[in-house]
Amino acid sequence: MKHTISVLLEDKPGALARIATMFARRGFNIDSLAVGPTEREGVSCITLRVDAEHHSLEQIEKQIHKLVNVLRVTELQPEEAVERELLLLKVSASPERRAELISTSEAFKGRVVDLGADTVTFELTGTPEELDAFQELARPHGIQELVRTGRVGIARASTKRTRRLSALN
Repeated sequence: MKHTISVLLEDKPGALARIATMFARRGFNIDSLAVGPTEREGVSCITLRVDAEHHSLEQIEKQIHKLVNVLRVTELQPEEAVERELLLLKVSASPERRAELISTSEAFKGRVVDLGADTVTFELTGTPEELDAFQELARPHGIQELVRTGRVGIARASTKRTRRLSALN
C-alpha cells in the first residue's frame, strides 16, 4: 500500500542523506521524494511516497523519529490532504498539431512555457493521476523530454484527522 509521509526537520547538512540511507538500509524503496523550505526559518519539509504495509510504516516512523534533526513525522491520508506534482513535458509538435496539444493542456490547466520550431514545452501542476493522464494523451505526439517533481502535500484545513505519527515540538 502506498503512503505519503511528511517529515519536518531542521535544515542541517546531512539530514536528507540520513533519511534516504535509513530507507535504503531497511530495504524500503522511495517512490517519490520532494524537499523544500517551510514557513519556519531553518526548518525543511521532506515529502516521501513509499510502498509499505501498515506495520512496516510504523517501523519506518520509529526509525525516522530516532534520526537527529527530525521534528515531526506525519502520514498524509489521501482524502484528508491536498497532494500535487509538477510536470514539465517537451513534445514534438508540428505547427498544424500545436492547437490540439495546447487545447488539451488547457483542459488540464496547463500552460505553454516554451515554444520551438518543432516542439512545445508544457508546465502542469496537478494530482499524479492528472499528470499521468496528460502524459498519455501527449505520448502519441512524441515525448522528447519529461521531468516530474516528487509529490508534495499538506493537510486540508477542513480535517483534523490527518494522522500525526510523532512529534517532538
